[in-house]
Amino acid sequence: MKLTKKGYLLGFLAVVLLLACVRWIWPEVAVARTPSATSASVSSHSEDHSFVNHKQTVHKIRSVSSYAEAFPDTNGLQLTAANRWGVTPVMNREDAESRKRELVYVGANPYFHVDPLYSSIPYLVPRAAVLLQDIGQAFFDSLYVKGVPLHKVIVTSVLRSQEDVVKLRRRNGNATENSCHLYGTTFDICYNRYKTVENPDGPPRREVRNDTLKWVLSEVLRDMREQGRCYIKYEVKQGCFHMTVR
Repeated sequence: MKLTKKGYLLGFLAVVLLLACVRWIWPEVAVARTPSATSASVSSHSEDHSFVNHKQTVHKIRSVSSYAEAFPDTNGLQLTAANRWGVTPVMNREDAESRKRELVYVGANPYFHVDPLYSSIPYLVPRAAVLLQDIGQAFFDSLYVKGVPLHKVIVTSVLRSQEDVVKLRRRNGNATENSCHLYGTTFDICYNRYKTVENPDGPPRREVRNDTLKWVLSEVLRDMREQGRCYIKYEVKQGCFHMTVR
């Protein structure tokens, strides 16, 4: 039988009417879930889960519960380590200059800043120099993982000659005559000042409170002390962590 144009149109209309009836009687047939929609949902869920995991890995600043309790090591205890690992006390700066086989210069470093020194000179025994380097680097690393702009710790006192101790005692009667600083094993890091690290040609860094930096530094120093690498005393009046290598 030859299909005419009229017959084709009538057949097409009949099929459309049949589908319309099916959709009206069974509407759920038209709500089938497509594979692409399922994949999109799974992908979205995975992304959300990944975001949660990322948020959970953020490193928080915890500090220590008490500075005095976390860093209680007395001068007497530190003096024992100084006598074990240190050099014979130097007489003056000229004597220190002649002892370069025993002492390492620590006046310039990318991980820490040394203040202008008036009662000490920038030398340490190698063991203590490595400790100071590791503290500065660990402080950098900790700031980075916590999302805090980089800062250097500031060293305020290093090796003291016997002449330095005499002059210091004239100004400060509480200064000890047999100081750990005489042996090149001991240095002080202040906790209320830090050196900002920034590109002089770049945008200014956001400001960070000294308390925040002190909390991060206390975590680093606690870890070093717990590893048995040093003794540390929290000095309130001097505003520093006074430490001796072990």
